[in-house]
Amino acid sequence: MSHTYDTTVTWTGNLGTGTSTYRAYDRSHDVSAAGLPTILGSSDPTFRGDATRWNPEQLLLAALSQCHMLAYLHVCAVGGVSVTAYTDNAHGTMETTPGGGHFTEAILRPQVEVASQEMADKAISLHDDAHRTCFIASSVNFPVRHEPVVTVRGVEA
Repeated sequence: MSHTYDTTVTWTGNLGTGTSTYRAYDRSHDVSAAGLPTILGSSDPTFRGDATRWNPEQLLLAALSQCHMLAYLHVCAVGGVSVTAYTDNAHGTMETTPGGGHFTEAILRPQVEVASQEMADKAISLHDDAHRTCFIASSVNFPVRHEPVVTVRGVEA
């Protein structure tokens, strides 16, 4: 079964002379899809972008983090682990090379709270299942590691 997705990226950074020179244009753009709020995008500030807007590298890391979380919540639900809270502080590394660059790794650091102590060990192990089923992680050509921490609701860490 295949799924399709449609987005529109519209450059909004023409300052009057288009791309007449490297410094003559703004990297601002809008990312949109039917029925969804617009995401304000730019390039990384290192590449003359606007630090107040999302850049593609952040969006890629966010997509990896979201996908892992959604896959994890699914495998927990079907595996009998009741997750009561989930936060991920993801980190990605990109190396620039002459004429381009590439991600060298992403590290997901999910902090998961479960309903009872009996679920804690399984909650850790299910991250491997989530990683294998994450569509985005399966689509990238760099390692995506995860360093989960599991706590139990109502128990001090």
